Amino acid sequence: MASIFKKIINREIPGYIVAEDDNNIGILDINPLVKGHTLVIPKNEVDYYYDLSEAEYESLNRFSKKLAIAIKSVIPCLRIGVAVVGLEVPHTHIHLIPLNSMGDINFNRPKLTLSDEEFIDISEKINKAFLAISGD
Repeated sequence: MASIFKKIINREIPGYIVAEDDNNIGILDINPLVKGHTLVIPKNEVDYYYDLSEAEYESLNRFSKKLAIAIKSVIPCLRIGVAVVGLEVPHTHIHLIPLNSMGDINFNRPKLTLSDEEFIDISEKINKAFLAISGD
């Protein structure tokens, strides 16, 4: 059975897509720790991060770097934190989290509740910055 991420990749269910290339996709986390919390996902459904092929691993991390730069350019923060947890959805993904304090990356804290309009605004801003960085 396809993961929720695969269903978003296949456009079977909606997601706030911020960036995409042939191999990877970036979507806003719908239960964010902070505004701009983004998930970076390989399109090939592999459960465990270290089971990715070398090419997939390199592609995912290059894509993540560009996306982190884009996020930092539009979300006020000191830096972008990175977490690979991999227990909640059986499809490899990287969390990119705008940080202003160590508490911003605490997964046990209450999640933000954002409106559809806020998600759309954030996703559009990140997408615009990503496209500028990528030269598209």
